[in-house]
Amino acid sequence: MDVLTQLEIDQRVFDLYDEYCHGRIDRRAFLQQAAVVAVGGLAMAQALMPRYANAQTISFTDERIKAKYVTYPSPGGTSGTMRGYLVQPKGNGPFPVVLVIHENRGLNPYIEDVARRAATEGFLALAPDGLFPVGGYPGNDDEGRTLQAGLDPAKLRTDMLNSARWLKTQALSTGKLGVTGFCWGGGATNWLATVLGADMQAGVPYYGAAPATDAVAAIKAAMLIQYAQNDERINAMWPAYEAALKAAGVSYEMFMYPGTQHGFHNNSTPRYNEAAAKLSWERTIAFFRKNLA
Repeated sequence: MDVLTQLEIDQRVFDLYDEYCHGRIDRRAFLQQAAVVAVGGLAMAQALMPRYANAQTISFTDERIKAKYVTYPSPGGTSGTMRGYLVQPKGNGPFPVVLVIHENRGLNPYIEDVARRAATEGFLALAPDGLFPVGGYPGNDDEGRTLQAGLDPAKLRTDMLNSARWLKTQALSTGKLGVTGFCWGGGATNWLATVLGADMQAGVPYYGAAPATDAVAAIKAAMLIQYAQNDERINAMWPAYEAALKAAGVSYEMFMYPGTQHGFHNNSTPRYNEAAAKLSWERTIAFFRKNLA
């Protein structure tokens, strides 16, 4: 079956997919409504479902890296224990470290690949699985989204905070911490910057919700903020966030990628935009090299 490309998918179906992705409608409602709003809408909707075979760009057997799953304590989190995917570059280190935070469905194969991509660039990368306390990423996004929606949001964030602190203090770490995340993970990246203060050196949120405006003054990390052009809900938060960043004297850059959808970096669905994903990732790596040196 030929997979539809982004240009062949009606924007109204993309908008419905965004509702579905963020748990506001279920899979059945998404497929039914897509079939109604556009001719060929059902095929468009089906084409948007992730294909994780496409997500692997760095093999887990790649000789430039060494990957393993690790467990570590997470006091105050969902269960008190967390698990993550730790990827080490070749060599003896120490390495600057990067926390890679998943979307709203747990640690899926795309996020694991992002951690491997970071490691091939010389960073010790950890991708925590917020679903570990409830059995881990279940192997499909629908169940993962449901599981994550059922967690206590504050405890889930605490698990990400503990993951950042655990990674920063590893023997192979230089102590310089960068954080990146996507969708829910982008919002978590922004939040971590407010909570970690001077313990975090650089943050790269991708299409993430802005943090509480009154918390922005606590940010000490340099921020590289990446947005999709067609992402009204998230982008509406930017003016207030930018004003707070300016008022607090935070070092920041913002890029909005023309013609892109929320999720444009995720290469497992047609929301993927190759040019924007490549450019944004190059900017991410350059930013981490500069601020974690």
